[in-house]
Amino acid sequence: MTKILKGGDENGKFELQDTNEFENISFRAEGAFFVIRVGIIGCGKIAQTRHIPEYLDNPNSEIVGYYDFNMERAQALAEKYGGRAYASAEELLADPAVDAVSVCVANNAHAQTSIDALQAGKHVLCEKPMATTLEDCIRMVDAASSCDRYLMIGQNQRLAKAHVKAKELIDSHVIGDVVSFRTTFGHGGPETWSIDPGMNSWFFDKHRAQMGAMADLGVHKTDLIQFLLSQRVVETTARVVTLDKRTPDGNLIGVDDNAFCIYKMSGGVVGTMTASWTFYGAEDNSTVIYGTKGILHIYDDPDYSLKLVMRNGEKVYYDIDRIQTNDNQTKSGIIDMFVHSLVTHTPPPISGEDVLSAMRAVFASLESSRTGKTVSTNG
Repeated sequence: MTKILKGGDENGKFELQDTNEFENISFRAEGAFFVIRVGIIGCGKIAQTRHIPEYLDNPNSEIVGYYDFNMERAQALAEKYGGRAYASAEELLADPAVDAVSVCVANNAHAQTSIDALQAGKHVLCEKPMATTLEDCIRMVDAASSCDRYLMIGQNQRLAKAHVKAKELIDSHVIGDVVSFRTTFGHGGPETWSIDPGMNSWFFDKHRAQMGAMADLGVHKTDLIQFLLSQRVVETTARVVTLDKRTPDGNLIGVDDNAFCIYKMSGGVVGTMTASWTFYGAEDNSTVIYGTKGILHIYDDPDYSLKLVMRNGEKVYYDIDRIQTNDNQTKSGIIDMFVHSLVTHTPPPISGEDVLSAMRAVFASLESSRTGKTVSTNG
């Protein structure tokens, strides 16, 4: 006899009732509640700042293990939060006590680590960028399908409250038909964010990161604009370049520190996406949508998360939340969505398959920059 959710209590826990459905569910039930047992693969900054705290905050999840190439780092987390440190990712994935994993390793290891986890019967939440080649992204999606496991990607911009409200306003045609947009994500770079700060950060290592600002920030805004407009990028004209970031010996880093893209969307909208590691001041994580009836400003005003400026002069201000920054981390919602998906046995809204179109746009932009030509995403 397996179990299925009945509903959530005031603490967000999901109660179970007897059923013969969902025979593949094997998660441990603790009393009357599902508890998803999670392993963390890669214990760097994103794991310590986002994944671990948010799993600990979720009443339906328990972290049972950690793996990191730095064994001392994994052991320190196990001692602090409970669970065990594994000697290898393979050892963690072979443990039947682990139901799901967060993949928080360097970019070049996302694909194989995720595929190995899926093939080991684990559900996977993988950090962005999904992978470093389109072929690997497709392999990940195929592995999730063939293994009958969920693959979710950490595109957390979709869950920011002002973005959710903005989509509602756009879908309601408050600003009329969307004509164009500009979306930007820029800050001073990841060297202060990385678990090993400084210009020797893995973010600047061509082998481990493969891509720079485009993969770190551009993929967020590419995915976001598709979410907001309910349209996909079908064509891109891009310049993905290294303008200022340098290694300790004075040479330009091996990955891009800026990306400038003109996107044509499937509904005919045309706009710009900018990603930068050279905004040496306040972080900019803004989006402006231009419609036939007005303009919607998202996270570009320090006092209001949304500002609606209508063609007739009317203005509406929304004080909803503040976008999280590297210096001001807030709960992303990604972990709660992943756990909810698992305990309710429903596919995650931000699945690997759903994120494929954004990754197609990313790789098409890199090709456009290399060739100097406008490139179709074939998506």
